[in-house]
Amino acid sequence: MFKNFITKLSLFFFLSVIPLQVFATETAEHSCFGKSYETEYSADKYIAHHLSHCTVDTFLGPIHVDSVFYAVFMAVVFLLTFFLFARKASVGVPGKGQSFVEIIIEFIDEQVKDTYHGSSKLIAPLALTIFMWVFLMNFMDLLPVDMLPKAGEMVGIKYMRVVPSADLNITFGLSITVFLLILYYSIKIKGIGGFARELAFQPFGKAMIEEIAKPISLGLRLFGNLYAGELIFMIIAIFTAGEGITYLFNLGVIPYALMQFVLGVIWALFHLIIILLQAFIFMMLTIVYLSMAHEEH
Repeated sequence: MFKNFITKLSLFFFLSVIPLQVFATETAEHSCFGKSYETEYSADKYIAHHLSHCTVDTFLGPIHVDSVFYAVFMAVVFLLTFFLFARKASVGVPGKGQSFVEIIIEFIDEQVKDTYHGSSKLIAPLALTIFMWVFLMNFMDLLPVDMLPKAGEMVGIKYMRVVPSADLNITFGLSITVFLLILYYSIKIKGIGGFARELAFQPFGKAMIEEIAKPISLGLRLFGNLYAGELIFMIIAIFTAGEGITYLFNLGVIPYALMQFVLGVIWALFHLIIILLQAFIFMMLTIVYLSMAHEEH
């Protein structure tokens, strides 16, 4: 069972990676390697620098290497964690780790049973994959804003964004993959003719507009929430970003560092709810859309 799960998960993962960069627009201006921007930032330069991607030009166009790397890294973390717990699983009294994983799997399985009315065995592993992968990508937003970018600068990486789901390419890569699955099941269950009639015989092209809106809303919702959360963390970090802010005050940096810490903790606690909620919403909408694809109208 677990081997089948890994196979299906890997298929979804690789399908998701293919369309990741279709919306990339950066040029070599934001290339990965080079001299660090500067040691001290004004507020606008600080935010602009942290919103810049590590970009590499390829025959496919500009690639956001940082987003792809952290998305793949989070997928590997998810796969290895669940694989190791699956190997150590026992029929006896489970340990804390196994119990936690079983709670997650049972929770996802209940959501699928309550929402999805088809017979495909792909949906439950897919829902688990989406929930955990999106959550782990979102979780990167809780790391200190400058921690990984500063570490990158120490090895010559000029730009680095560490939240994959705050990149429109990643969120649309996921939503387009879900959209392709919707089309696949719609054609498989209803046939090409039946699916075409369903789209054609709705007034004012309502059905076609609804189908096109699904991947757009899925991708934009996740991107918008995580981009806003990332931006708020950057605004909080401006308190200690350099002379661009602190020279306005004559009290030194310590009070502002303390204020940054307090505001950061408050927003992190609130943002934890958001990242969980967004992972859950993305998963549930995927299940709902795939369930609708199995229904005859």
